[in-house]
Amino acid sequence: MIQVTLPTHLRTLAQVTGPVALQVGAPVTQRAILDALEAAYPALRGTIRDMATQERRAFIRYFACGEDLSHESPDAIVPADVIAGKQPFRIIGALAGG
Repeated sequence: MIQVTLPTHLRTLAQVTGPVALQVGAPVTQRAILDALEAAYPALRGTIRDMATQERRAFIRYFACGEDLSHESPDAIVPADVIAGKQPFRIIGALAGG
């Protein structure tokens, strides 16, 4: 099982209070995780990725094992510790302003 953590506003939309556990088939990529997340929580469709292009929204970032995965290919395999369920795949709402 893959553990996914969501920022507060997305947890509210998904109606969850903590990390979510998802069954994701191999290969475990960012795309596969997000597909499983949106299938399990349809209210999240279009909030993390654009519905038409499937590109990551500008103020959303992905982290795992202390690394920023936001600019990697959506089809890149996630770290082994995420696949093993030892570390979560984190979806973070980025901050901006000045």
